[in-house]
Amino acid sequence: MSLESRRELLASQWSRYRHASRREKAMILDEFCHGTGYNRDYAVTLLHRPLPQRSKKAAPRKRKKTYTQDTQRALEQLWKVSGGLCGKRLVAGIPDYLEALGNSEAFCCSEATKEQLRKVSAATADRLLAPARRGQQPVGLSTTRPGTLLKHHIPIRTFADWNEDTAGFTEADLVAHCGETVAGEYINTLNLTDIKTGWTEPVALPNKGQEAVSCAIEKVRKRLPFALLGLDTDNGREFINETLLRYCEKETITFSRGRPYKKNDQCFVEQKNFSVIRKAIGYNRLEGDACCHILNRYYELLRLYVNFFQPSMKLVHKARTGSKVEKRYDKPRTPYRRVLDCPEVPQWLKDKLTNQFERMNPIDLQEQMERLKTELRKAAKLRFENEATITGHLDS
Repeated sequence: MSLESRRELLASQWSRYRHASRREKAMILDEFCHGTGYNRDYAVTLLHRPLPQRSKKAAPRKRKKTYTQDTQRALEQLWKVSGGLCGKRLVAGIPDYLEALGNSEAFCCSEATKEQLRKVSAATADRLLAPARRGQQPVGLSTTRPGTLLKHHIPIRTFADWNEDTAGFTEADLVAHCGETVAGEYINTLNLTDIKTGWTEPVALPNKGQEAVSCAIEKVRKRLPFALLGLDTDNGREFINETLLRYCEKETITFSRGRPYKKNDQCFVEQKNFSVIRKAIGYNRLEGDACCHILNRYYELLRLYVNFFQPSMKLVHKARTGSKVEKRYDKPRTPYRRVLDCPEVPQWLKDKLTNQFERMNPIDLQEQMERLKTELRKAAKLRFENEATITGHLDS
């Protein structure tokens, strides 16, 4: 018999026992002991003392809310400014956002609200942002996902030992904006990512020719906040050619390539292909000089937005125990903050980056990027309509 059943039996026999005769009490006691299994002396004690009163179940105490509605609205605005980051990455970037926005008219909140934003945890941020996230539509799906394995490369020419703990050793890849067909000439994006800091530099190319790729790498090299020491690519002919090889030899850049058909060898840049390029531009077909020019103007803003205002995490430990893989990541930080922590980067370059950061506003960057994306859609649609018109005239 369960404890609850014993208590119910005690409550039903207690009043009857107190008003019974001596002989009836003995019979009640026998029945009670037989049903509950209690010792006779303990049963007599229970039946003689006052019946215990069952306390009412206490109502759950409502916890006083720590974060106000103003804090939630401000957090939702910062989440939109960040491009929809997860709680861990968003919380790591809040101090930078508050510093960059300052007293911007587009982001007005009290000092008390700002103080709460600085104290909010990642779990609380995700909970407060849940209503805003439910209203977001998915941006599209891809069957390809970036790899996570460690890098293995086959060196072609070596001017310095490959060292992923030093800023300047990078991976490069091309992202094709070909739409549903690879026929004809279409725009490609050269995406270059530094392994240590995560610094990303995209450049739009009208085609994937050798000269275009080499010129784009030279353009990226001048924009990097550190020296380009190493370049790791896949085995495409746009990279594995005499033009790029001579360029790397001339500039003493360590040139290496991954194994054929092994995307995980370029896992760092493959990840940025998805999280930066595809997430911003999508999978539509882009072609023509007009679209290429607009896209490069867009990338000039995107590189600032991603490198200065998009915190990311890096894998620092990975161990397998049976079928379970344990992964540990460092604290989310922006590429800009990681560059500031690099001892090999000169102080004058760090000061230059700091001055550039203090002059930027993420909301203004987002608004300018949205205008350029609208302009890019119009240019791509106009070219498609012009081609359809020309094709119709030829058919007639």
